[in-house]
Amino acid sequence: MVITMDEIVNAICLHIAERKQIKPTDVQVELSWDEDTGYSAEVWAQGRSQYLIESNMIEAILRYVHQEYNIRAYREDVTLELDEEITARIRT
Repeated sequence: MVITMDEIVNAICLHIAERKQIKPTDVQVELSWDEDTGYSAEVWAQGRSQYLIESNMIEAILRYVHQEYNIRAYREDVTLELDEEITARIRT
């Protein structure tokens, strides 16, 4: 299964919104990849920004696929990939 970049953004928005008890529409996310630091996401919520590292992003993706697709996956089942855009491949 492949999760698109838009779905990754949605997963992070839902994850942050649930943790901060705000609406998902009040969260903005920008994904990035850097040769030195790998995958990350900058998140803006409640007037503050924070960075999520790859493991935080995968945590959000795991919750998302469980809620949206009823798939129970584990951290080692998720691989982030960069081609034209950032996607997540989930081994099911």
